[in-house]
Amino acid sequence: MTLPIHPILRRLHRLPVIAALLAAVLAAALPCVPVQAAEPKLATFLARVAPAELFPGADRFGPLEPNAPAVAVYAGDRRLGYAFLNADFVNSTGYSGRPIHVVVGIGPDARITGAKLVDHHEPIVLIGIPLDKITTFINGYVGRSVLELTAQSASSPPVDVVSGATVTVLVIGDSIVRSGKRVAQAFGLGGATTDAGPTVRKTIDTTKTGTADWETLVGDGSVRRLHLTVGDVNAAFERTGRADAIARPEAGGPDDGFIDLYAALVTIPTIGRSLLGDAGYDALVARLEPGRHAIAVAGNGRYSFKGSGYVRGGIFDRFELIQGDASTRFRDRTHTRLGSFAAAGAPDFAEVGLFVLPKEMEFDPAAPWRLQLLVQRAVAALDKAFVTVDLGYNPPEKYLKAEPVAAVVPPPPAVVAAVPAEEPAEIPLWQRIWENRLADIAVVLTAIGVLTLIFFFQDPLVRRPVLYQRVRTGFLLFTLLWLGWYANAQLSVVNILTFASALRTDFQWDYFLMDPLVFILWFSVAASLLFWGRGAFCGWLCPFGALQELATKAAKALRIPQVTVPFGLHQRLWPIKYMIFLVLFGLSLHSLATAERAAEVEPFKTAIILHFMRDWWFVLFAVALLAAGLFIERFFCRYLCPLGAALAIPARLRMFDWLHRYRECGNPCRRCANECPVQAIHPDGRINPNECIQCLHCQVLYHHDRKCPVVIQKRLKRERRDAVNATDPSAAKPRAAVLSTDPATGTLTARPGHALNTPSS
Repeated sequence: MTLPIHPILRRLHRLPVIAALLAAVLAAALPCVPVQAAEPKLATFLARVAPAELFPGADRFGPLEPNAPAVAVYAGDRRLGYAFLNADFVNSTGYSGRPIHVVVGIGPDARITGAKLVDHHEPIVLIGIPLDKITTFINGYVGRSVLELTAQSASSPPVDVVSGATVTVLVIGDSIVRSGKRVAQAFGLGGATTDAGPTVRKTIDTTKTGTADWETLVGDGSVRRLHLTVGDVNAAFERTGRADAIARPEAGGPDDGFIDLYAALVTIPTIGRSLLGDAGYDALVARLEPGRHAIAVAGNGRYSFKGSGYVRGGIFDRFELIQGDASTRFRDRTHTRLGSFAAAGAPDFAEVGLFVLPKEMEFDPAAPWRLQLLVQRAVAALDKAFVTVDLGYNPPEKYLKAEPVAAVVPPPPAVVAAVPAEEPAEIPLWQRIWENRLADIAVVLTAIGVLTLIFFFQDPLVRRPVLYQRVRTGFLLFTLLWLGWYANAQLSVVNILTFASALRTDFQWDYFLMDPLVFILWFSVAASLLFWGRGAFCGWLCPFGALQELATKAAKALRIPQVTVPFGLHQRLWPIKYMIFLVLFGLSLHSLATAERAAEVEPFKTAIILHFMRDWWFVLFAVALLAAGLFIERFFCRYLCPLGAALAIPARLRMFDWLHRYRECGNPCRRCANECPVQAIHPDGRINPNECIQCLHCQVLYHHDRKCPVVIQKRLKRERRDAVNATDPSAAKPRAAVLSTDPATGTLTARPGHALNTPSS
């Protein structure tokens, strides 16, 4: 027996409610996976790695070590080092919410000898970023000491960041270095130890005062210098192996100066008084809190050590101070511009600055530290290559003194291996990322604030159609150009699937905080669902949605004919996106990785994140959707977008209805329904909140005295009354406007009618 298809299709309008109920039932029925103590996973992934991939010439792995989840690696009977899995020691959760597993080899000198990515679920890498780019990034750590790299900040790893996969590679690099350090400590590699440490410690001897000239300060190491030539910089980029960076060498001869950088610790009395003068040093000491320190940095040459970030957001993005496990960048609030140094014979510098170290950093003034200079080179419009160069600083012994310290009983090796994934004194990776994106965060928060004001005070805006069009077009351009193509803050249904998966397993906020802009947008979307439904995001903050609407504006300007989908057919097409979302959600319950691959039905990654730089079939799919949108406005949003479907399911739970309607809307006037860009208004005048994108176009019509028949009628009555009053009030009576309906479009029009015996409301 077969059922007629039309009754079934007529019931599809109930699909959002069914989807919501189904999602609730599934969430309640699925058991939460309890968090259990983590077991070493090295054995699971070791079979995917050949010994020679981690150590050249290696031929076998040894058994699991008793004091740490690592295995020795041998060439015959000679032990070359150890192999370990990053996730066995530290949290390596990526943006997908799942751990990124990398097997790493480390030698007796604590240097990384090899590393291989063996398992991950990162959507941007599964389909999008070529795996060889991630492999190149990982290989950039080979030959480097984990003891030297431990304190690298999130914003400036020693290896070039892969554009479009920033969060993923930052997590990979951070986990390799921190887990490598723990293995080095567990096995005493490279001099790393967890013993009681020295019985004496060095401090600054504040009794030693006086001044010295520039030549003496540079000669005894009180002031350290880093001199780079154009040839040095070009050679450094050649060592990276990046062809695009090598193809754009620094202009000039190899001996031409690139940067001449000097640094000194000015809280050492002799150095401070020599460089700052007595008055400057006394003023510095007076404003410093106990335990705080400051450095002076000066530079000449074509390359500025302060960098563009200082001008843009108060952050000096081209250098950072590193000491042991701690590092810091400097901001304008801790910076004082100096004109010159007071020391006799000091040269003139183009840039001189005094930088106070933040109190959060436990800085030891008697211990060595280094300034790491980040040298960048543009290789494309939105891509840069980086190399880092260190200026090492070791306080001169003549300014130090030794003090006894109490002995500390070391923990046994087993305890060292079992320390928590996050050390108490360690700043989480997500927090470092947020600190280095403060300017971007401020821009996003400002945009959300402006959009909130637009919604709350929409009446003054929609009463001015020209102003409304300019504001909306400007906001869409910001969403596409800055939020999308520059900041890559495009939300995706993958985010929802990942969040749902995390709720069922081991939920942690850390990996959702890895991308601050995406996190802020999701928080604002969650809040806006209670007020405006999905429209705040879909209509204003979605970069791909903005691209579609701007393309449609261009198409209309070029007089490309627009197709009006019959409402009956439209009603049967828009449920498709809910079906797509339910399929993706069901796949995620079985395999999140499979669901992430299927989520390529969204063209967001191709068009926004990767700027159409993908395999041709992905580009063809995205271009085809945009081409369809030239004829049917927001074609993808209407019928295919699973993210829009997911956000539309709770749309009916919104607390307010901000869109005004007349009782004549839909009976008989249908102008708003005919002009709605996504056909969210039914012929009877009702607005479907699941489909509405809050573009406010219907509200412009609601107040328009040249388009809305109700307002036209009021205007004609007012004009007639004013005309009569201006001549002879008794000469004529007001005439009502006669409403007529266009049989083709259903649009109501108004024209002056017969005289009224009584005033009409």
